[in-house]
Amino acid sequence: MRRIAGYSAASTLSLYLVVKAIWIVALLSGNGSPEIRTDTADWVVLNAVTVGMSLIGVVLGLALAQPWGRRLPAAALIFVAWAGVGFLIPMLPYMLVTAVLGAAGAGTGTGTEATSAEGGVVMHDWDTALISIGFAGMAMGLAVGLPIYMWERWPHAFVGRLDDASPAAALPRSPWNLHMVRTTMVVACALGILWLYWAVGGTLGLDPARLDPMDLNGRLLSGNSAIWAFIGAWSVRLIAGRRSASRLPFWIPMALAFTASGSLFAWSGWKLTMTLLRPGGYVPAEDLVVAVVQHAAAIGAGLAIMAVLVQGYRARALMHSSGLPGPLPQA
Repeated sequence: MRRIAGYSAASTLSLYLVVKAIWIVALLSGNGSPEIRTDTADWVVLNAVTVGMSLIGVVLGLALAQPWGRRLPAAALIFVAWAGVGFLIPMLPYMLVTAVLGAAGAGTGTGTEATSAEGGVVMHDWDTALISIGFAGMAMGLAVGLPIYMWERWPHAFVGRLDDASPAAALPRSPWNLHMVRTTMVVACALGILWLYWAVGGTLGLDPARLDPMDLNGRLLSGNSAIWAFIGAWSVRLIAGRRSASRLPFWIPMALAFTASGSLFAWSGWKLTMTLLRPGGYVPAEDLVVAVVQHAAAIGAGLAIMAVLVQGYRARALMHSSGLPGPLPQA
């Protein structure tokens, strides 16, 4: 299953890579969208960056499938996998909802000849189909193949339950850790509330110069981000030892924290870069100050959740290696 998932992820994301390469050729040859009056160089650079990102994603898929993937440096592989999971897996519910709405005839801002705010070219049916297949295939490949890979390489993250008796099974309760966990939960919940407010139609904090700063598609994305922010706050609470669901398998909050923190970090990192550099005259839906503050806060929250996750794993691994009382490894 790991090999199948890895090869599937690499092959489907290659479709996205092909589309991006065609877009770059179209922009350089002057066949981009005539509706976009911007500097072509901005869009070429932006698409070249996404080509590089997709190449890394293809290599990640192959690493999950082939033996040499087990020999890659742990820190580099985890970071790339974390960012990739954060970009793609949280988008699966959004893709499902937009597919249903599209089938029902509800517009979500992705028409058959919509101008791409990412690429500066007109998107036709074939572009949209290949990009959707690439994203969905890579997301599902990571969702299946990455947990198997990580279970084989770091098994202590996938055994036991939250009610382990040993104090070594919990995050070390230093004042710094307690402060970091509380601050992270507050920030993640505040972001979730803000994004949920925009998702249900709120306008405070959005750019007042825009008549309709968020269409249906934008509100769906905002609501999806809100859900994952709340999931991040809940999962870090459990990993840190505040265990309202003590019989829950340990791997569940670990996996959710990994995904939610990656989503906060990756998407806000991307949006903050777009907001500050504004390629092709890009304008965010939010007020500039609000956009910068929210994305910086989300990046910090994502990093903090990941730090708690790593500490929680190390505590578990230390417990097993030292022979302290705790759960027995189970398949």
